[in-house]
Amino acid sequence: MSKTPNPNSTGSSGNADAGKPAGEEATVKVPSKDSKKKNDKKCEHLSEEDLALKQQLEQCVKRIQDADPGLQKVALESMRQEIRTATISMTVLKPLKFLRPHYGTLKGFYEKMPDSDLKTLLADILSVLALTMSAEGERESLKYRVLGSQGDIGSWGHEYVRNLAGEVGQEYVRLESEQERPLYDLMVPVQQIVSFYFKHNAEPDAVDLLIEVEDLDLLLEHVDSSNCKRTCSYLTSLAKNDTFFNVFLYLPRFDEIVALDYACAMYIKFKEYPLALVTALAMDSMENIKSVFTSCDDNLQKAQFCCILARHGQTFDLDEKLCASNEDREVLQEIVNNVILSEGYLALARDIEVMEPKTPDDIYKLHLLDGQASAEQSVDSATQNLAATFVNAFVNAGFGQDKLMTVPSEATSGGSSTSWLFKNKEHRKASAAASLGMILLWDVDSGFAQLDKYLHSTDTHVVAGALLGVGIVNCGIKNDLDPALALLSDYIRKDDPSIRIGAIMGLGLSYAGARNEEISSILIHILEDDKVSLDVIAFTAISLGLVYVGSCHRNIAEELIYALTDRSEAELGEPLARLLPLALGLLYLGKQDEVEGIANLLKTSTLHKKIRKHCLMILHSCAYAGSGDVLKVQHFLGQCGRHLVKGESFQGPAVLGIAMVAMSEELGIEMTIRSLEHLLQYGDQNIRRAVPLALGLLCISNPKVNVMDTLRRLSRDIDIEVAMAATISLGLIGAGTNNARIAGMLRYLSNCHRRYSSLLFCVRIAQGLVHLGKGLITLSPYHSERFLLSPTALAGLIIMVHMCLDMRSTILGKYHYLLYFLTLAMQPRMLMTVDEKLKPLSVPVRVGQAVDLLGQAGRPKTITGSQTQLTPVLLGAEERAELATEKYIPLSPILEGFVILKENPEYRDDN
Repeated sequence: MSKTPNPNSTGSSGNADAGKPAGEEATVKVPSKDSKKKNDKKCEHLSEEDLALKQQLEQCVKRIQDADPGLQKVALESMRQEIRTATISMTVLKPLKFLRPHYGTLKGFYEKMPDSDLKTLLADILSVLALTMSAEGERESLKYRVLGSQGDIGSWGHEYVRNLAGEVGQEYVRLESEQERPLYDLMVPVQQIVSFYFKHNAEPDAVDLLIEVEDLDLLLEHVDSSNCKRTCSYLTSLAKNDTFFNVFLYLPRFDEIVALDYACAMYIKFKEYPLALVTALAMDSMENIKSVFTSCDDNLQKAQFCCILARHGQTFDLDEKLCASNEDREVLQEIVNNVILSEGYLALARDIEVMEPKTPDDIYKLHLLDGQASAEQSVDSATQNLAATFVNAFVNAGFGQDKLMTVPSEATSGGSSTSWLFKNKEHRKASAAASLGMILLWDVDSGFAQLDKYLHSTDTHVVAGALLGVGIVNCGIKNDLDPALALLSDYIRKDDPSIRIGAIMGLGLSYAGARNEEISSILIHILEDDKVSLDVIAFTAISLGLVYVGSCHRNIAEELIYALTDRSEAELGEPLARLLPLALGLLYLGKQDEVEGIANLLKTSTLHKKIRKHCLMILHSCAYAGSGDVLKVQHFLGQCGRHLVKGESFQGPAVLGIAMVAMSEELGIEMTIRSLEHLLQYGDQNIRRAVPLALGLLCISNPKVNVMDTLRRLSRDIDIEVAMAATISLGLIGAGTNNARIAGMLRYLSNCHRRYSSLLFCVRIAQGLVHLGKGLITLSPYHSERFLLSPTALAGLIIMVHMCLDMRSTILGKYHYLLYFLTLAMQPRMLMTVDEKLKPLSVPVRVGQAVDLLGQAGRPKTITGSQTQLTPVLLGAEERAELATEKYIPLSPILEGFVILKENPEYRDDN
């Protein structure tokens, strides 16, 4: 039986078509039928207008290939007009879509055309078509742009310019890597692109391009007074976070000093002097600082410069070139020397009404605990009296009065103003006497007068504490007569080690960052003495590091290395010996470009391998502090993943190094907090002990909720070392904030740890830090809207956290006065507006959360959630202020610290 043929069959059999003429066979073939349907479908989707445009462009393509030059010109002009209209208006680029199938045809015809204006015009069109049609990596848009007419680049639209800028960067990188000579001048399109960007308020894009082609000189040609701030702020932000910038954009190393130098030059050119000074300080360039002073003729503006220098802790001597008038120069020098700091701080305290002294019991709030716990904690003990001494000093810092050390004789229960001093026994008397310097902080005259009585004591610990108090009261304050040096240098040569340590530490605090040659000669002489004990050598080294912080002083660095090599391995295993490599690190604080030389010297030294690795870890962590270097953070994380051999101790500094490197900006801090969480989960015990301190350093005086919760959890850890570190770190992140949540946590911990004297001591110290200066003082080393990092402030914090790696032998032992190194980081967190005579002037300001405006168009608001207050005001870690009146003009755009106001001559009162 035969099969019935399928009428729908598409096979090769002709049964379905039987009886049809042979000529009709071609008209019913399936492929041509489907193709026709597809073409019909495409046409159905196009509107009449689009179909007409498509046909017009196809006709232009045909005419461009015509032999008649007249037809070619008309077709090219028509095509150019259609493309320009489409690219300028932000609609769908239909001409590019319809011309896509003809891109190869036009390219082929271009190669056959003789040189003429028509060929140049076609090159312009091909350059735009290549925007969407060029093969990846060919950079044909740039190729045809250079071969084209070089006309107005903006006439083809913003997207075309952005694509062209990207191809320029890629071509420059290729030429640099292959070391080829370019076939055409890349700088011609670069100049056109940069000019276009500046005309259209796209300064960040212009800066990015010029960094890629390594030609920032072009900025000077295009920057004017209207775009100077936007351009320079973007440039300085890249310099601040240059490593993140390089890693994520795969660029060669970005020279931050060069970028800052350009920004400083442009600020000076357009008379943005305060911003120029801040940029010069970020570069640590004395030449640029002096250039700012010489460029400005206004003495009132120079007074504002001096306020910025004083806040940064910069040692600076004015001469006749910088200020011609002797009288004005004396006034300016006093401001640089920070003489007005104490007066301004007390004015702030009086305005906020917190002048009344507080006792440790006011901070502990024992009445909120249950009766038994309250009774147990109120019992006197040597450790708790010492803790009360520190709490009293921290809380009443700078106020000049308290209820323990400065009360009149008749007001004390013992009939003597020194009764509290002698409630502390032995070496604890040193911290008690030194606490008077903290209470009288920044008030040099009163400080010397009240400490003098202790200098004549027969108790060596009291004398040592008084000498340390002299250093504390002078911390951050400079004097042309150097009274601190004259006094302390006499005691450095004494035989008693405690007196020598007090005098040496006092010198380090008084002259931190001063780079005083006289002090270095005194301290180096001690360092070279083989008969001196290790503790004296350690404090001598750290004081040298403080005096020459960030100086890269080669001779002192070599002396410190020799001091390390002269000590036995057993001596270098002592906790206090950590100060020797730490002093070496402070010399190179923030100097990553200069550190490799001394690191190589350290590698070739005769130091034991284990000690050498510890020193190198500290050296690199200090050198890259605040740099945000991702690669260095990865290096430190890699070191944390290793298992220690007996005697090694480099992982603690490695963990702290992660925090020191990443503390410069918010993104790095958040990423580091997550990495530290992983170290807590998977790290060895010695790493877990360092992680709380790293968290405290990352968020200093900035209590983030997630960090707060982590530290609260760790403060009850089964390992007592972890618990103590977490407790101290709670105090560090809440330092000077009066944070109620942290205060409640610490109060609860004091109840939990009331039977453990060491843990309770840490809780008390943390409570004192949280209420530092009754909430008026911060420990943050950053200022000027977190752009500047004070090296002396950071140095004090680094010393503190490194000593907390072994608290039992240092802070909980007989070296508790190491806590006073925090004085270096203490600064009022205030905005104090003053008039032209530097007298306090109360004006309305808006205070709110800072908003990142980097690269944003227009003039968006700088703060959000603002409240209007009258100065002086307190500023939180993430808060900014702006003037809320037009009656006065601030002489600095950064409203922090002391800001001088002058009357606005154009102001008219509506009333």
